Amino acid sequence: MDLASLIEKDTVKVPLEALDKEEAIAELVEVLVRAGKVNDREAALAALYAREEKGSTGIGGGVAIPHAKHANLTGVVLAVGVSRDGIEFDAADGELVYLVFLVLAEVHNPGPNVEVLADIGNLMQVPGVYEGMVAAQSADELIQVVEKVTVEQ
Repeated sequence: MDLASLIEKDTVKVPLEALDKEEAIAELVEVLVRAGKVNDREAALAALYAREEKGSTGIGGGVAIPHAKHANLTGVVLAVGVSRDGIEFDAADGELVYLVFLVLAEVHNPGPNVEVLADIGNLMQVPGVYEGMVAAQSADELIQVVEKVTVEQ
């Protein structure tokens, strides 16, 4: 799956206004609703919050990947947010999160969901990508960072 194709200008929020993980999740779900990618805000929030109760999706290194399955979706949708001040996300390393990837996927097809989560993990391993995304001043700048890596690989 081409991660760059899932990251669209209308599904990127720079900067996030959220101060905690619940607000960050709600803010990014709203981005997906406004972009026409999600039509049931409450179901999406319920699924994401339920997943978060099982364990924080703050993976460490300043990154969180809240994700859940959503009954009213086909395929996978992704929103990305950048926090300037950092968000308390109960991350594995105890540090604040500055980059949030929110992933919603269809219920009965785990393949694309797993692939996107793996692609995000791989993207974060590329030197300079995290720093470039966090430093982005706009959705366009963030997308350029991702597209540059995609072209180089």
